[in-house]
Amino acid sequence: MHEPLTAAEYKAIAAGLQFPTNAFVDGAFRPANSGKTFTSTNPATGEVLAEIAACDATDVDFAVEKAKQAFDDGRWRLRSPNERKDVLLKLARLMEQNRHELAVMESLDSGKPVRECQTVDVPDTIHTLRWHAELVDKLYDNTAPVGANALTMIVREPIGVVGCVLPWNFPLLMLAWKIGPALAAGCSVIVKPAQETTLTTLRVAELAHEAGIPAGVFNVVTGSGREVGEPIGLHMDVDMVAFTGSTPTGRRFLRYAADSNLKKVVLECGGKNPAVVLDDAEDLDLVAEQVVNGAFWNMGENCSATSRLIVHSKVKDELMKRIGAYLREWKTGDPLDPENRIGALVSKAHFDKVKSFLDDARTEKLSVAHGGETYNGIFIEPTVVEGVAPASRLFQEEIFGPVLSVTTFNSLAEAIALANDTNYGLTASVYTGSLRNAIKLSREIRAGVVTVNCFGEGDATTPFGGYKESGFGGRDKSIFAHDNYCELKTIWIDVSERSVDETIR
Repeated sequence: MHEPLTAAEYKAIAAGLQFPTNAFVDGAFRPANSGKTFTSTNPATGEVLAEIAACDATDVDFAVEKAKQAFDDGRWRLRSPNERKDVLLKLARLMEQNRHELAVMESLDSGKPVRECQTVDVPDTIHTLRWHAELVDKLYDNTAPVGANALTMIVREPIGVVGCVLPWNFPLLMLAWKIGPALAAGCSVIVKPAQETTLTTLRVAELAHEAGIPAGVFNVVTGSGREVGEPIGLHMDVDMVAFTGSTPTGRRFLRYAADSNLKKVVLECGGKNPAVVLDDAEDLDLVAEQVVNGAFWNMGENCSATSRLIVHSKVKDELMKRIGAYLREWKTGDPLDPENRIGALVSKAHFDKVKSFLDDARTEKLSVAHGGETYNGIFIEPTVVEGVAPASRLFQEEIFGPVLSVTTFNSLAEAIALANDTNYGLTASVYTGSLRNAIKLSREIRAGVVTVNCFGEGDATTPFGGYKESGFGGRDKSIFAHDNYCELKTIWIDVSERSVDETIR
């Protein structure tokens, strides 16, 4: 069902696509109030895809007004959980029916390899929506053991109007991580997709309306962070913001909350994630395969990317040979050719940022063991840089590109210190044949997700988020994500004899 098509088939789909161009508010596509637009381009070719509505604060105000009306009148939140589930499952079915279109649209808009869009992003997006839909009528509220004189109920209620601010690296999947639990809980949402990758979010909004999500419940306001993101963050009628993106932007949303209505803010931000390989790792071929996948999947444009390989000096050289062998399978080129696993970076500005780290490697006279070449001012081949010191920018800063730094250690304590020597704490991977060492490192590394002898983020059932500057306020995915979008209410009912007697009198 999710096997890739041929390059010719993908190109034929691309040629027939009709791109959405307007914001989606109150159940309809609408141009920006100002009439302004911005250009959406294919980063791999520079081709103009569409002119998208460039919204501003007036459009945000209108969307919030409609979302609040929808929430207040209960057209969605007062539906039974089973009814909401059925609508979300219909949305998932519609996305399944349009999966090839969504995969190609995502690839064209972002530069991502269409193979990954087809086999990972789209099916995971659909699965995430289905998982949250199925959960909604299986979450029970609680009572508290308060004795015979009272009955206490502890209930979840939808938080209200939610601003979902998305990154450009996984437009569909991050949309599902936010709207899945938010809509399941009964909230109204205003989605701000990244300006670089807007198209699939607008298409999903159209499908959501077709599935039966009422007008005003699922809105998409398109435009820049300054013109749309900031007004969402500062709006007095937005009850919560769920944000995935850079740590500096996440800080701004905390300030917006403080300067407005103290809205709840959930942040999933950057990462500088280590893969720690001990000298007792049992299968270096497996380690090499997982490290390469972790470092270069989605061109390294991934907050959980394996950016730092921290490897015991005894096994470093052998592991480097095997990493080089696996890298031969990672071809760089046209994102619509399913043979290519490395596509274009999302923009020229981002290409320049990532390339600056390659320039640093040359300035620091570090060994570039693999890769290092750039193409057409937008492609960077998978690159492995050896001998990176902890003080280097390659070790400390999030690159968000296909660059893996390699640092060696000689003791377990040194490995733990190196893994934790960063302001981030999103994910980490540990490779060892010792259960004792696996448990020790998993506990000692300060990260929200730690995988052992593999790279990954878990699945829809497991929470995702980070420590330190990688996260704040909650988690994406899993049952815990539903708590982000709910208020917790205590209802205390006096049923004492005194209360009953007074009522009768």
